[in-house]
Amino acid sequence: MGLKELRKKKWFKIMTNTYVLVLTIFVIWMTFFDTNSLMIHLELENEIDKLEKEKEFLKNEIAKDREILEKMSDENELERIAREKYYMKKENEEIFLIEYEDSLKNKQDE
Repeated sequence: MGLKELRKKKWFKIMTNTYVLVLTIFVIWMTFFDTNSLMIHLELENEIDKLEKEKEFLKNEIAKDREILEKMSDENELERIAREKYYMKKENEEIFLIEYEDSLKNKQDE
């Protein structure tokens, strides 16, 4: 197959058209190499989605913390939290920690 026969083919005429060549080069450039390329846009979209999910998570955490702060404004609730989480006690009290047999087995497995 010589060059003369190749030039007679319809697809060769279309592909060697100046406009088609320029358009093809432009599309390839804009898709992969330009600073505003399609690949960069897709990466930025993924990052935006990730940040929006993180924003929702943090909003939920803020709401939980606000609830805890509201509870801690009550003196009885503050005392309950101090006793349960930090094992604080009043002056003349004794604290007994009761561990069930099931919880002891779990600690040994770890």
